[in-house]
Amino acid sequence: MQHHVTFVRRILSFLFVHKRSLFYLLVTIITIHLLLLLGGKIYQHLDRDPDRGAIAIADGAFGESYSTPIYLEDDESTAVDESQGWSHSDSLWFYNITQGSALLPYDFYLSLESADSEEKLRSNRFIDYYRYLPQKKTFFNPDALAVGFVKDTYQGKDYMGFTCAACHTAQINYQGQAVRIDGGPAMADMVGYLTAIEKALHQTRSDPQKKARFMSAVLALSNDYKNQEAVEADLQKWTNTIQLYNTVNHSHIDYGYARLDAFGRIYNRVLQYVPNRQDVYELLTQATTPAGRYLISDEQANKVLEGINETIIGNDQFALIIQRLMSHEPGYPGLTQRQMLIVRNALFNEPDAPVSYPFLWDIARSDYVQWNGLAANSGIGPLGRNTGEVIGVFGILDWTAKDHGFSISAYLSGQRHKHKQVDFKHSIDLVNLKRIENHLGTLKSPLWPEALFGNIDVEKARAGQKLYARYCESCHQVIDRNNADRIAIAKMTSVNRINTDPAMADNSVSYRGKSGNFVNTFQAAGVGNVIIAEDAPVVQLLTSVTKGVVATPDPDKNIFRRWGDWLYTLVGSFFTNPIRTSSVKAGNYDPDTTANPYASLLSYKARPLNGIWATAPFLHNGSVPSLYDLMLPKKKAGDPEDGEYRPDEFMVGSREFDPVKVGFRSDGYDGTAMKTIRVGDLNSGHEYAAGHTPQPDGSLPPALTTEQRWQLLEYLKTL
Repeated sequence: MQHHVTFVRRILSFLFVHKRSLFYLLVTIITIHLLLLLGGKIYQHLDRDPDRGAIAIADGAFGESYSTPIYLEDDESTAVDESQGWSHSDSLWFYNITQGSALLPYDFYLSLESADSEEKLRSNRFIDYYRYLPQKKTFFNPDALAVGFVKDTYQGKDYMGFTCAACHTAQINYQGQAVRIDGGPAMADMVGYLTAIEKALHQTRSDPQKKARFMSAVLALSNDYKNQEAVEADLQKWTNTIQLYNTVNHSHIDYGYARLDAFGRIYNRVLQYVPNRQDVYELLTQATTPAGRYLISDEQANKVLEGINETIIGNDQFALIIQRLMSHEPGYPGLTQRQMLIVRNALFNEPDAPVSYPFLWDIARSDYVQWNGLAANSGIGPLGRNTGEVIGVFGILDWTAKDHGFSISAYLSGQRHKHKQVDFKHSIDLVNLKRIENHLGTLKSPLWPEALFGNIDVEKARAGQKLYARYCESCHQVIDRNNADRIAIAKMTSVNRINTDPAMADNSVSYRGKSGNFVNTFQAAGVGNVIIAEDAPVVQLLTSVTKGVVATPDPDKNIFRRWGDWLYTLVGSFFTNPIRTSSVKAGNYDPDTTANPYASLLSYKARPLNGIWATAPFLHNGSVPSLYDLMLPKKKAGDPEDGEYRPDEFMVGSREFDPVKVGFRSDGYDGTAMKTIRVGDLNSGHEYAAGHTPQPDGSLPPALTTEQRWQLLEYLKTL
């Protein structure tokens, strides 16, 4: 104790003696940082392509060719060149701002051919087929990558990664004309594209001619690879990495276009890093077949885990574990694909609750976000939420175990008393995440383009407004898109009241995993502190690791810039957030209790519906193709055959707009068949307009007539 007191006195004495020098140093650091931020602000507006990089596509997927996409004209409250409140440069900056994602080495992505073809997997044809958005070369995008595909750099190497825009930029086609919607839900098939990447990598390794072309293309770039040996080593490493990701996240639910189980995949990425060697050993040796037979012996498990780190396993070692589990060499289990799924279910959780990509306008002004209201959006909440997103979309997590000592990340993640502590080194760009959130605060919802889709019937819309007030407004607040002080209030409704598909909400609470180094740590919940058990809800583990990552400055910057940026990010995130104070959740849901501290997550969020016309398909899991169909009841046993019901099967993937029912073309082409017969895909619930779901006050207004449905639909176009 005396030693510690003496040490503190010496520190205080040093600070007092050198206070003037330290003051000047602090002022210098702040000045340099402000100049860098000013330079970044100027740089943000250098890309001013009038088409915002968009290009025409001939012979597009599903027979949809389109001219150069346009952006909607805004109302009189904004500048002439603005759409949804964003200028040309605003859109292009959003498409190309990095966030620390690393799906593949950049040289690999530029050079990779598709399976069974010499055509590059990044070609516009493939990009359009998987429903991403092709772009031309612009200042920020010299290699003409798709919207939201960017070159990111970490520890001196370049990677291709995703930005927010990859999943949150929409396109609507109508009679050959395309319209881009910034912040809208993507039609993307991420699972399909990642599967295609895995197949391409495997074939590149096994096909000598394809491999030779790939090697030549990578080396010709003269970037991160200087010889064939380095390319060969990373080709094997990244093939294993993508295979691991796809194996871990395999689901019996076909997501198809326009959906992704982002929560489930983020949870599984956390479980690649949190469990320790002993946790994995126990899970492997306890895995059993449906008949109760153990799959892996103690000896086999020890051989599989030979040389694996005790505390932090990580991506590369997990890929090695997967390889060894499937190996037929002496001493290894030699598991089949079906047996591997049993092991996967022991180590991870099946991501079987795909949801629509949410639209982003007004997200920065929402009090709670995510479909189940998981994330409080006040203070630095958006920084934590966006950090979790980048963990899910391939942020590099260079986590290691270190000896006990003080660190901010250990303190915030609950590890301050642990003998070993996780060092959360990572590629995630916290400064850019803050800048993105601020940028989204200026984005407005799109306005119905009457010149393209037809004029709104004013009389019908007035009648529809009254119906909206009676049937919708108790949950879906009406806001003014031009009000600078607007706040979007999330109205939560419990799953057992709204009766929509429960999978996403259930999984967010019920999915569990081994807690590794976080076992017996304390974590604040809404009703008090919880102790993280050995088998813990993954939502707890995600909270811990997100705090640890946010508390870890960028390793790619010098010490002054690193800590200056970190302080700027945290302090700025609080003071620039319009939601500064956490509010009580609004709505009709089961509150958290000490017995069930996550009860409120078993609910779904209703948000303002401005711009809703541009966000098909509908319901949180994309199980209803149009707004008109959403007003219809789900057909149940005993219902008359000649009634109007929501379609139980329809096609997804087309961007051709239906301005009558307000949705996308849902038949007549070979897209993804959405069959609403399984949990995860159900199209039931939210039947307010059909007179089947009670209002929050318990009343049950009668079902809308056909005429009233069209009136309400007309009003929804005005929002």
